[in-house]
Amino acid sequence: MAENEAAEGAQQQQPPQVQMRVLGQFIRDLSFENVMAQKGASGDVQPDVNVQVNLDAKKRSTENQYEVAIKLNIESKAKELGETLFVFEIDYCGIFHVEGVAEDQLHPFLLIECPRMLFPFLRRIVSDVTRDGGYPPLNLDNIDFVALYRNELARLQAAQQQQADA
Repeated sequence: MAENEAAEGAQQQQPPQVQMRVLGQFIRDLSFENVMAQKGASGDVQPDVNVQVNLDAKKRSTENQYEVAIKLNIESKAKELGETLFVFEIDYCGIFHVEGVAEDQLHPFLLIECPRMLFPFLRRIVSDVTRDGGYPPLNLDNIDFVALYRNELARLQAAQQQQADA
């Protein structure tokens, strides 16, 4: 009988199992401005691609549901002349059902694990749109969402410190 009580006590002490399901994903906003084609220019140029990534997460009205967005701003310029080839902006969202994550771990979970799930689909969209725009497909490198999260925390802490010093 003591063994059963010990086993039950061990089960009660274990943290709840983390559950995450992607309920849906969609493009909220997409813009592809093909500057080079609008100017009537063509030819082989070496592109210099700049990618900016922003993340956002918010609670939805349904319990345990969250909306996570990855916003990419991509600008490609010709290396030699510095002229803009194209500008690509996309806001890609996922709806997630998340349970079993401690409250103090929810924010990093939403901004690290959820974007990891969305990224392969976002990468394919970027590749397809740039190819359909007349360029070689842009295959984005993997994004280190942990480093991105840590950098944002450091930036926020530095901003808070500056406000405190002022």
